[in-house]
Amino acid sequence: MAGTSRHDRAMAQKAKQQLSGCSDPVERLRLQCLTRGSSGIKGLGRGRGRSNSLFPVRTFRIMDDNESRSLDFKEFLKGLNDYGLLIEKDEASALFRHFDRNDSGSIDFDEFLITLRPPMSKSRMEVVMEAFRKLDRTGDGVITVDDLRGVYNAKYHPKYQNGEWTEEQVFRTFLDSFDSPYDKDGKVSKEEFLNYYSGVSASIDSDVYFILMMTNAWKL
Repeated sequence: MAGTSRHDRAMAQKAKQQLSGCSDPVERLRLQCLTRGSSGIKGLGRGRGRSNSLFPVRTFRIMDDNESRSLDFKEFLKGLNDYGLLIEKDEASALFRHFDRNDSGSIDFDEFLITLRPPMSKSRMEVVMEAFRKLDRTGDGVITVDDLRGVYNAKYHPKYQNGEWTEEQVFRTFLDSFDSPYDKDGKVSKEEFLNYYSGVSASIDSDVYFILMMTNAWKL
């Protein structure tokens, strides 16, 4: 299952509307990211150099020259500007102070990304994790092609039915939908799964509808 273009457009439009009346610097940054679409959330927390269309992971990792997984204010501001996010220097400074919790002059990269991920209610988080556990048959915290066998039926895929794709190709394409377009490794971690569905969740107002959608999609 993937986030539909309808959900994507709805979320981007909603974010633009909310942005005009929002004054909180963290929420404004999140909303600016969300105006770029929901699918990019799936790339949050990935390895160095991996990218996505929503949040500037690749941009910020390039700024982290010494791979310390932390950013000083200069790196932080340059990352925002390079990604094209419209933010005043004073607002960027307020954001930086918010994330620099111990006044060390740097912010933890992973904590920064996790904080910007659109929050999900407890009930939504539970149904997403239920889906992840169903797919992660080995229980090792990563969904692979082997996990999908017997859980995800490739035989209904049109490209499998017409002989264009093998079962393995269907599985890899499914897993790739959760990955960054720049680094498709055929594996989906719990964090990637949550990042992906946090983007889908941001486009859906109703908990009931989101849970129903997940339940039907994964036969939970």
